[in-house]
Amino acid sequence: MRRNEFFDLVRLSARGAAFALVLVGGCILSSQTAVAQGKLNIYNWGDYINPEVLTRFTKDTGIEVTLDTYGTNEEMLAKIQAGATGYDIVFPSVHMRDIMQKLDLLHDAKVNTLKGFENIDPVNKRSKVDPESSYCLPYAWGAVGVFYNKAEAGEIKTWDDFFALPDRGKKITMLDDLRETIGVALIKNGHSVNATDSDALKQAEAWLLERKDKISAFSYDIVSLVQSGDIAAAHWYVGATVYTLQEPDKLGFVIPAEGATMYQEDICVLKSAPNKESAVRFLEFYMQPEIAALNTLQQVNGTANMPARALLPPELKANPNTNPSAEVIAKLQIFEDLGNDLRKYNRVWTRVRTAQ
Repeated sequence: MRRNEFFDLVRLSARGAAFALVLVGGCILSSQTAVAQGKLNIYNWGDYINPEVLTRFTKDTGIEVTLDTYGTNEEMLAKIQAGATGYDIVFPSVHMRDIMQKLDLLHDAKVNTLKGFENIDPVNKRSKVDPESSYCLPYAWGAVGVFYNKAEAGEIKTWDDFFALPDRGKKITMLDDLRETIGVALIKNGHSVNATDSDALKQAEAWLLERKDKISAFSYDIVSLVQSGDIAAAHWYVGATVYTLQEPDKLGFVIPAEGATMYQEDICVLKSAPNKESAVRFLEFYMQPEIAALNTLQQVNGTANMPARALLPPELKANPNTNPSAEVIAKLQIFEDLGNDLRKYNRVWTRVRTAQ
């Protein structure tokens, strides 16, 4: 695939932006919507599915698709718990899908018995409550590192390099996400991103507070600011690779040498789904390697579908961020459900965010 063809397929978007409602199929979904047969109602991260995937699904099956979007795991869970009905499929991060399964919100779709499941890499079966992937389909993963403007930031290799930028009069931002940002502090202090003991969290809080005045903002919406150089570097998702591939002399993304967090997204059928048969058909459709590869082109991250990896263009296959080495992967940590201990993180986050 030539470079221009690659970028024709890639939509310039990545996780964490401010998302608007996307409509596919001309039907608006709400908690009161009556859903007929031959429908599929998807609730997903904004711009986190290639529209061509949905178009092809409808063409192949005749099933009309609607897509509603969210910006965070917590936003999605809150809406489902508040009683929103009509959604069939959601795309939670793996720790959130574990929470949702414990809350009895998910349908056991017997995913591991469906046609195409043999394509899924066993390493992506990361759920703690569903280790055999009966409830949900692992489909995408990626690292969270540093997206930077080369002219403003110079070379970035470590978190120390990142936090040294303000001492040179440069602006940096971190994600407005308690697990991601506290996770960096835990990694830098030698702890697990799932640590719950008081000493580890106190160290992480103190580390962040020492650097609070260096952080210009906690934000997701930073792409244009890094591109313009108004921000030298930002704590952000590997989806930034789409921009670095377009402007390699200007923009960079790095997984810091000390380690970083990673995420995995799963596709789950809700227990309340009105169109479970359509949802299962979508899971089987998505496990086709060419479909998983098509979506990966838009997301610019890792795919759990092993045969799909061979279909990706060289720009992604050879990229050390979208296809990191085993040594780098060994330093990536994924979030787990913390249960009631999440309250400890909430308290740390409140103190960090409100500190003057």
